Amino acid sequence: MSEAQNYDPALLEKFEQEIWNQIPHREGDKIVNATPLVDLTADLKECAKSVFKLNLDDKDFTIYGKFDSELLSGSIKVRAASHIIHEAIKEGKCNGKRVVIEATSGNFGIALGLLSKLGVTVVALVSRKLQEGVFKELRNENIKIMDLDMDICPAPGMENKADEMAAKATAGNIRSQLTEMGFDPQIFDNNLSEIEALLAKQDIINLARFLAEIYDLFCPKQYDNELNIDIHNTVTAPEIDQQLHELGDSLEDYALYCSFGTGGTSGGLSKYMTEKYNKKAVHVVFPPLGQDVAGIRTKSKAEGLTLYNPENYTEHEIDFENAKLILKYMVDKGYDIGESSALELFAALEMAYKGEIKKAVVMIADGIEKYRKNFKMIGKGGDVPMRISVEDAAAVAGDYDNIIWVHTQYTPKEEGIEIIAKSLGVDKSKITVPKASTINNLLSTQQVPDELSKELDGSKGKSLLVCMAGNTSLMTAQVLASKGIVTQSLNGGITNLPEGRGKNPGEYIQVARE
Repeated sequence: MSEAQNYDPALLEKFEQEIWNQIPHREGDKIVNATPLVDLTADLKECAKSVFKLNLDDKDFTIYGKFDSELLSGSIKVRAASHIIHEAIKEGKCNGKRVVIEATSGNFGIALGLLSKLGVTVVALVSRKLQEGVFKELRNENIKIMDLDMDICPAPGMENKADEMAAKATAGNIRSQLTEMGFDPQIFDNNLSEIEALLAKQDIINLARFLAEIYDLFCPKQYDNELNIDIHNTVTAPEIDQQLHELGDSLEDYALYCSFGTGGTSGGLSKYMTEKYNKKAVHVVFPPLGQDVAGIRTKSKAEGLTLYNPENYTEHEIDFENAKLILKYMVDKGYDIGESSALELFAALEMAYKGEIKKAVVMIADGIEKYRKNFKMIGKGGDVPMRISVEDAAAVAGDYDNIIWVHTQYTPKEEGIEIIAKSLGVDKSKITVPKASTINNLLSTQQVPDELSKELDGSKGKSLLVCMAGNTSLMTAQVLASKGIVTQSLNGGITNLPEGRGKNPGEYIQVARE
């Protein structure tokens, strides 16, 4: 049956009434349903004074926040998701009977969940890395969640390194979840070799596409769909320009700040500024390697994605340990901003302080609610930062009771233990390696298993956590902090240690086998 024959006018009508007409879109020459553009200058200056002890009263700059946190579904992702789905319904690719499937780090999946209210089944392939509040919102949207216990972006260098047995085990888990959702397991079995090959590469993005192909589902392909760029070029940027013109100003004179998830926002905004004003005015803000900021990527995880075009914008890396102080200040002031927005605000404020910009618009991509649990931990734990660099950790290595390896899938070989010990200047006896199942249990239940409690019970009251790339260790540190246990997560993990640089991770890491 052709896609034209699959056209569902009833779904299109419901979609336009209940979703499309509630979000920003173009009607003639005007953008309607614009999200708020709020002048944050005064509060940011006060934040600089009270938090960072900087007096910016004599600095002449203006910083606006573009509050897409007030959009339907609570994030900027509804713009791209709705545009892609709208076109797919009109083309017959998406209808009331066809399941929608996508790999997502949270917000795009939540946006797709709006379809579930129209009777469309949505399946989201997600990673356990997601914060608890994101999982909750996904469930609230009645989305079918497939938890792969894999990162949507694998640790650097681990592509193609997963053990064959680990890929088979994960495939078995996926098969069980699909069967529970009502999908034919025979179709899965007939394509098992291709699925295991994708899992061996930890290629979850293309796994979603492959499952869509074999089961005749619709995949939005957000990671390389040009409509993701188009919506920000034709709606988001003109919308901001329209609002500034209403204030007697123009986007031509502004710098734009955003972060990077799929590359749609940065791509669309930069295209608009280049084509209309012949300016390179977009600043893309990343967290440094090893830091996990909700919903966005580090620069290394952006590289290789179709929509990543760094020649079109200026890039910055901002330490979230600094930015989260802005996050706390602004949320306490009543602003609904999420973690990535705090990075952007810090970058804009820093450049304004240095006199490098006069006017800026910062994209407030989502709000705080999904991240409320982590937010409550900001400012707790005394003077011990939750993340620490290898240089700083090595300098205070004697202050740790022990150094604990934490990961749900991988464990270090003897060579890996030696790399950790030499990089930090400690004896190998100080490094402990709990079972992967113990860490999996901690992250799944948010409770501390007895076997890990013993490792954490030391006289110095602090341990250092090390994983592959700094993500699992940070999640573990966050769970432990909620229990009053002080630990630090090593930025970048073992793959960022000086003794291991230039080596293939397969030389010092193996799949856990217990």
